[in-house]
Amino acid sequence: MTTRAQIVNAARQWLETPFHHQARLKGVGVDCVGLVIGVARELGLIASDFDVTGYPRSPNGRTLLAIADQHMTPIDQAAMQPGDVVVVSFDRDPQHLGIVGDYRHGGLSIIHAASQAGRVIETRLMYSPAMQFCAAYMLPGVE
Repeated sequence: MTTRAQIVNAARQWLETPFHHQARLKGVGVDCVGLVIGVARELGLIASDFDVTGYPRSPNGRTLLAIADQHMTPIDQAAMQPGDVVVVSFDRDPQHLGIVGDYRHGGLSIIHAASQAGRVIETRLMYSPAMQFCAAYMLPGVE
């Protein structure tokens, strides 16, 4: 079994990787979906050939959630812990995901490939009108 700490540590190894739509290569380029897939592949949580492709730069929220529902276990927001996956929206539809971390000053963080920052970053996970919670998931094979 993979621990939540292993997921967070693996995700942090992707920090500073440049943002590149539909890329999947640590240190070279990745998007938000690619980060979750890359970490899950590294830890053997999904098949090495599993991928999700063909989505637009601003993915369709229903499709994003349907794929997440199919491959991960939905959990309540209150049950979310470091090592889980969070889906957020910046407008009205779910369109972005990241890996939940433990924020160094307390609370939770989000490790994600941020197009506006141009790279993978880790920031405090705070919800606001600019970033709204949509869903949370547990990766397969996590303790």
